Amino acid sequence: MILVDEPRWPARGRLWSHLVSDASYAELHVFAEMLGAPRRAFDRDHYDIPETRFPSALWLGATLLPSRDLAARLRAAGLRRPKHLHR
Repeated sequence: MILVDEPRWPARGRLWSHLVSDASYAELHVFAEMLGAPRRAFDRDHYDIPETRFPSALWLGATLLPSRDLAARLRAAGLRRPKHLHR
């Protein structure tokens, strides 16, 4: 399942959302491509998407979750890649 949080994370003059999959990175990459998110937006275990793409993510079927629930789902699926473990 594709999950997204509200665009609340400020950077580069915009607000950003996190887009994740609780099933696989392959599912996430396919969804991000449909959304038009560039591969460079992928960061370890999620895509950062600008607030302008948020409505489209919901329209394409992403499930809206609070950020803490999104992170918990990533951990439960074994797909969380924290910065301190990233190589």
